[in-house]
Amino acid sequence: MKVYFIGAGPGASDLITLRGAAILGRVSMVLYAGSLVPTDMLQHCRPDAELIDTATLDLEQQEACYRRAQEAASDVARLHSGDPAIYGATAEQMRRLDTLGIDYEIVPGVSSFTSAAASIKAELTKPEVSQTVILTRVSGRASAVPELESIARLAEHQATMCIFLSGPHLKKIVADLRLHYPDDTPVALIYRATWPEERSYQGTLGAILKETKKSEWNLTTMLLVGKALGREDQTESSLYSKDFTHIFRVVKKQKSPSTT
Repeated sequence: MKVYFIGAGPGASDLITLRGAAILGRVSMVLYAGSLVPTDMLQHCRPDAELIDTATLDLEQQEACYRRAQEAASDVARLHSGDPAIYGATAEQMRRLDTLGIDYEIVPGVSSFTSAAASIKAELTKPEVSQTVILTRVSGRASAVPELESIARLAEHQATMCIFLSGPHLKKIVADLRLHYPDDTPVALIYRATWPEERSYQGTLGAILKETKKSEWNLTTMLLVGKALGREDQTESSLYSKDFTHIFRVVKKQKSPSTT
């Protein structure tokens, strides 16, 4: 038997990968976090699959599900929101599966940070503006962020930042960002990107606290910040320039007219 850690994507049921949906359609047991994965995603499961909401289960109880499937020689799909590689709490599960001698595979998914960018029609990297994207969050009760990775420290780079689960900590996050980013830096809040209840705010770092209410942006909110979010004219990439040569497109140089 095998356990498949599947990235369910940001929320919309049609943003799961074809591979992930195909696996859901054939396994007999599906574990999913009901607090993070919408029930619409379960439409990809086979009709007789055992569906287990892990929102109320601890790690040992989830391990018991894997043991039971192992005894029955049944494959299991473990649905994680977004992509399993980012804040997926998959490492501890994989360690237990290694101990149990259970094989597993990871199926990537669309992350909420890319879906948030898509929601506001933004590119996170632009030439001579930002070529770096920082994915981070603030410390929570479940796990702390190392001091060297604090928002204030990371803000020194003034790169594009995507801050997960930012809603409840918005005031502190903004204060830390303003230590290094100018007040006119573009920012965006995206709540539950691709869900039916999705909503967003776009403004500047200096105005965000005045123009939003904390109560309207709860835990599942992504904060994007960085000059790359700006709409003004900026340096264009040379990749598609008519004068740029690369291995797939050779630009023939025009000969200079001869002089007599």
